[in-house]
Amino acid sequence: MALKYAGIQIEHREIELRNKPRSMLQASPKGTVPVLLVEGKVIDQSLNIMHWALQQSDPDGWKGVDELLAQDWIEKNDGPFKRLLDQYKYPNRHPDLNPNEVLQSAIHLMLEPMELTLQTHPFLMGAKQTWVDIAIFPFIRQFSMVKPERFQELALPALRAWLQLHLESDLFQAVMEKHPTWLD
Repeated sequence: MALKYAGIQIEHREIELRNKPRSMLQASPKGTVPVLLVEGKVIDQSLNIMHWALQQSDPDGWKGVDELLAQDWIEKNDGPFKRLLDQYKYPNRHPDLNPNEVLQSAIHLMLEPMELTLQTHPFLMGAKQTWVDIAIFPFIRQFSMVKPERFQELALPALRAWLQLHLESDLFQAVMEKHPTWLD
């Protein structure tokens, strides 16, 4: 989404993770996605790709945020919330965990703080969308899709409205087109 927002043209290569193309592994032996190859340089973390894109172009000022607050949101999302999301999505991989306790932990850690923030302004960092919203949105989307009915029942109306705003955005719609799997 950040690449599209910044107006950066890319050659999109959809990767089947079970059958990674040789060209991908040659460019980035780490073998993880996403990978952005720019003039021989590999950028292989989503946040790094976002920050690189915004250094190229930031027409609406997505970078203009309180960096400490942004870092707090990102650390919470990329650390403990991602672990809880994995446990929630794949309970069979975590048979020792109680799914309801995982859900409650995710609500307490991330969803309720987001709800409280979004009750006072439309985006996580204030009155306008920033890179922080775009970085966290995919994980909230994944969470909402695990048990959609259950997510709708949660007392999180501001968070659901924020999620819906992103789901319906032209930016999200523009990047969700399907691509054929890349083969060498």
